[in-house]
Amino acid sequence: MLSNTINHLIRELSKLPSIGEKTAMRMAYHLIALPKSQVQSLAQSIMDVKDKVTLCSVCFNITDINPCSICQGDRGKSDTICVVETPAHLAALERTGKFKGTYHVLHGVISPLRNISPENLKMKELIKRRQYNKIKEVILATNPTREGETTAIYLAKLIKPLSIKVTRLAQGIPRGGEIEYLDESTLQSSLEGRREL
Repeated sequence: MLSNTINHLIRELSKLPSIGEKTAMRMAYHLIALPKSQVQSLAQSIMDVKDKVTLCSVCFNITDINPCSICQGDRGKSDTICVVETPAHLAALERTGKFKGTYHVLHGVISPLRNISPENLKMKELIKRRQYNKIKEVILATNPTREGETTAIYLAKLIKPLSIKVTRLAQGIPRGGEIEYLDESTLQSSLEGRREL
């Protein structure tokens, strides 16, 4: 029988994405075996993320400076915006080193089954960005899932009347695949082979 303290830790760890009870138990025992200084460092880094990380006021990526380093730098003047679902997708595209524009993070996709409508996403903020920049192209880099495609089509209908070119990542990404888990070469090919909607 496990102590209440260990059971509580296992329950909390199992609330993390993709962590089941067995994995949470292994993680808990690993943490118990670590020196106290390493556990304190981990706990402090978690608290720092909650205390210091915010959303960029321009692109809505997570950052510890506002605006984020991408929006502050030369890329902030780019006429191309890549729209992604999550900060993890932005990080995956950044790892390719090939995209030199700015981003816009929606923080989700349209999903009627989960009661997520366009109003719950950062879509109005994307449209407002054209007031500040001469946007020539918007790349829609949502996942090739039903919800991702629905979101891309919805955004294309909003953006096209503004005389802005709208493109979609090429189908190098497998249908049902998740952008954050793809390798750099697949993402690079998808960026280079994007198509207009």
